[in-house]
Amino acid sequence: MKICAVITEYNPFHNGHAYQLAQMRALSGCEKLLCIMSGNFTQRGDMAVFDKYTRARHAVENGADAVIELPTAFAVAPAQLFARGAVHILSAIPSVSVLAFGCESGTAEDFLAAANASLREDKAFKTALKENMKDGTSYVKARTDALLALNRDIDESLFLSPNNLLGTEYCCALLAEKSAIAPLPIPRVGAGYLDGTLRGNFSSATALRSALGDSSFKTRRALKTNLPPTVYEDVRSYSPTAYKEAALCALLSAPSEQIARCPDCAEGLENRLKIMARANPTYDEAVEKVVSKRYTRARVKRIFAQNFLGLSLKDVRSYLEVPLYCRTLAVKKEGADDLLSALAEANPVVRKSDSFALKKEALACFERDLAAKELSDVLRGVRTPEYETLFL
Repeated sequence: MKICAVITEYNPFHNGHAYQLAQMRALSGCEKLLCIMSGNFTQRGDMAVFDKYTRARHAVENGADAVIELPTAFAVAPAQLFARGAVHILSAIPSVSVLAFGCESGTAEDFLAAANASLREDKAFKTALKENMKDGTSYVKARTDALLALNRDIDESLFLSPNNLLGTEYCCALLAEKSAIAPLPIPRVGAGYLDGTLRGNFSSATALRSALGDSSFKTRRALKTNLPPTVYEDVRSYSPTAYKEAALCALLSAPSEQIARCPDCAEGLENRLKIMARANPTYDEAVEKVVSKRYTRARVKRIFAQNFLGLSLKDVRSYLEVPLYCRTLAVKKEGADDLLSALAEANPVVRKSDSFALKKEALACFERDLAAKELSDVLRGVRTPEYETLFL
């Protein structure tokens, strides 16, 4: 069996995602499509609009064959660790032969060339990086500028858009893991990654999330045309959570040393976070006061989420040093036995009841997933069942 995988959040699942799954099936030459999806918290530092089982169901109802969970420790990590964690798990599944990802431009060869350049962090690169960061430029931009200055033969466009940047990180992770998985870039359709305009079709997830609380006829009609019917039915009963208030309280009560251990925290940023959290009455105001040329909004929000979930950089890195696990969230009934057997060829497919068999670091990683679900349930005001696997 050949499996094509995709690293996802589906927050929420929309027509662009359904299009991508159809393209994966058409272009990959694989029999099965596997999604490795963030659980209840996302890489932008937010709580997902729907719980992980609902979003996994949406994916299988609209084209995927199975969804496994990207452990929480990687789901809210910076791009390099987000990509590395997903690829670490996928590379241990022998049947996974292709990794698809959305992009604005570029071929597989372009992305691998950019990834090879990114991994060559020699003395000249480190000098250029240090120089670029002197004026307060963010690490990501300073790193990109250093790479482009020292590698004039690589495609600059692969570093100028969010999806291309993430695609490059996926290829970096494949090379770092010495993985045999082949990258498959798939051009995006419709709105850009950060486009906040609600369009007639193929709107971005950013625009769709912003529209969820709007009950006007025009917005509801736009949501209906942008979402598969099964997703739209769930959107109609969407309600916001108290995550922001909880995250702000958690940061206010946390010792500075704990915040400093978060994967995205550096350079004494924990002190500024504490000061702004005390000086501003809301989460959004505190975040905005910390955002700067060096510290992006997504990074600041991730630190709030990492602190809320009790994550440290040391722990996240330790999880990459050991075999982990596959936690299956949803599977299409047709062919499920063969697909589940393929997933179990390397990493164990774990359930809550047999997690005791995991080794120390893998068990610690798994227990963070369980804790994240419990926190999410409290904030949603609903105790979602602890499914072993949804068969659809």
